[in-house]
Order: sequence, then C-alpha cells, then structure tokens
Amino acid sequence: MTTKKSLPRQQLIGFLGEMLLIRRFEEKVEERFRAGELAGFLHACIGQEAVAVGVCRALDEGDVIASTHRAHGHVLANGTPPNEVMAELYGKVEGCSHGYGGSMHLYDIERGNMGANAVVGGGLPAAVGAALAFQMRHEPRVAVAFFGDGATNIGTFHEALNLGQLWRVPAVFVCENNRWSESTPQSQHQPIRDLTQRAVAFGMHSLKVDGQDVEAVHAAAVEALAHARAGRGPVFLLCETERLTGHYIGDAQVYRDKDELRRLRETRDPIRNLRERLAVDDEEWARLDAEAQRVVDASVEFALAGTDHNPSDALKYVYTE
Repeated sequence: MTTKKSLPRQQLIGFLGEMLLIRRFEEKVEERFRAGELAGFLHACIGQEAVAVGVCRALDEGDVIASTHRAHGHVLANGTPPNEVMAELYGKVEGCSHGYGGSMHLYDIERGNMGANAVVGGGLPAAVGAALAFQMRHEPRVAVAFFGDGATNIGTFHEALNLGQLWRVPAVFVCENNRWSESTPQSQHQPIRDLTQRAVAFGMHSLKVDGQDVEAVHAAAVEALAHARAGRGPVFLLCETERLTGHYIGDAQVYRDKDELRRLRETRDPIRNLRERLAVDDEEWARLDAEAQRVVDASVEFALAGTDHNPSDALKYVYTE
C-alpha cells in the first residue's frame, strides 16, 4: 500500500466535479442509447471514476495513456472535451476519432491518448512501445496503460510486463480490478486474489490502492509516475475498484447478486463517499451537479448538430480489404 498525503479541499472538490461530470456523461449515454440514438455496444465506467480522475490528474504534459473498451472516463479525465467524445459516440465528423471509432475506439493523439481498444489487453504492448521510444529519445515522459483484471490472463499482459521490466521502460500499468472480467467471478478464472503477485513474477515494483478513494489513487499514481520517470523501471498499480453497473449498457447482470450490488452502491460509490468526506452541503452539491449536467447536455446538442459522414467515405482509412 502507498502512503496518502491529504490534498487541499479545493483540489478534492475539483476531483469531485470531474468524477461527477463522468458519471452524468455515462448516465446521459445510457439514456440516449436506450432511446435508440447510439449504435453498437457501450460500456459505462460508473463506479470506477476515481481511478480515471486520480491517475490522469497525476500525469505530466507529454505523458500518454492507452485505454480499454470501458474508456469514456479515462478519455474525459485525460482532457478530451465532452463535446468531442459525445460526437464520436454519435458517429460525427467532429468526434475525437472523426466518427470512425465509436465508443470502443476513442483516440486523441494531440492530448496524449493513444486510443481505447476493443481487444482485451490491447493497450499494454502499445504503452510499452511508447515508453521504449521515450527511453530511447531520453524524454522525461511516461506511458500509462489501463486494463481490467481479466486482461491479466491474456498473453499480451505477460509479454508487455516482461519486456517492460526487462528494458526498464518508463511505463505504469494500471489494473482496474473490479473482479468481474466482464461477467465471470474472479474465483472462476484466477487462482490468486492479490494481482500484484503477477507483477512480482517479473520483479516489477507494484502498488496497491483502494480504487474508490480518488485521493489515494492520485497519491499512488504520483508515486508510480515518479518511479518510472526517474528511470527506475515500470510500475504495476493495482486499483481495487467496483463496477456499479453492467458490463455493457443493457446487461441484465444475471450473474451478479442484486443485494450485494445494492450494498456496494450504498457503501462504495466513490462520488458519494468523497462528498460525505468533504461535507459538501446541498447548495454546493447542486452547483457542482448543475454544471456537470449543463456540460453533458451541451455535448449532446453539439453531437446532434454535428456532421454526418458521406457514405462514400466508408472505406477511408481502411488499409486492407
């Protein structure tokens, strides 16, 4: 575990506002999806906002991230405007991937986002490659890969950590452990419970933190990034988090105990817990909530007014047939 230092209240209020924006964004996405306006599969990060905000607020300019299929929170926390993210979900030219990527392929190279990835564990090799480039260029930059607990069973996870540690690249591997691996209980696919042991197998420095505490996540991320940036090798950062929704929007979660989910929503919601800790009264909360809702509503208006692709552009950027 890492030692947490208390941050100023105003900074934590900022974290709270960012997490609330992500939550309201995800809720709006679900609403619009159920209304039939959004196509494809969408995966909400409701309950995991503290990991996205805590890690991304610790990044320096020039650092990069690689995300997962559950990417909305990472992308927003990393600085992509909600307008561009929502426009991408609507398939508009104004989207961050110009309407070609959708929910599971959110790219924003200019802001250091190497992309969300529909392939489980797909961002891990990309992060190692970016970190190796930084090392070879003697640049003080770090590459961060987000991934879930299920990805630690995938070959690319072991290959990425093995090479990353061998070459001592400046990378941070952030495991968002919600213990569901889509819809399979951890007990059915992993023989160990402490996933930091998988990093120990490669001799890698590891940290474990409560992923529902944004301040603790931030402190751990600061420590991990400093370690990697100093040339001391990569870090495995395990964030024990809770997915307070289904694997995808529309998931009936028949594999999950409903009473347990209700309890987690009452006790492990990172937004509710931070609000209580900071003693945010109804007036202050209403102001934060109204601002988040205003930004999200504006993003939908922006997306609806966006530019649809010409059908003749369907094969644009397709390099193999």
